Amino acid sequence: MQERAPRRGLRWRRGRSDRAAAPDSADVEAPDPAPPQTAPGTDGSSRVVLYTRPGCHLCDDAREVVAAVCTELGETFAEVSIDDEPELARRFAHEIPVTFVDGRQHDFWRVDPTRLRRALGG
Repeated sequence: MQERAPRRGLRWRRGRSDRAAAPDSADVEAPDPAPPQTAPGTDGSSRVVLYTRPGCHLCDDAREVVAAVCTELGETFAEVSIDDEPELARRFAHEIPVTFVDGRQHDFWRVDPTRLRRALGG
């Protein structure tokens, strides 16, 4: 039978803890919500940005889904060709189409309409 190495770390005893009590939730201030970000290559006027490339069949499918969901929810979307900007081409070359919602990457390759609706609050 092997001998066990002694345990290291904190020792706990019933009824006593070396840890400080967690603050009451009423005492904790909620953090300020993060400010909306601007998606790369855009002016930030649309909540949804779709990065595409000409001749991309997945981009065509994504465009249809994004357009339908945005129309349904009264939102607008911007489409940006990654071929127009070298930095975008380098960043997204193997992931297009890529969708951003409120300045943050949301999906790539395929767009799930239910997930997009949820992200837009619909």
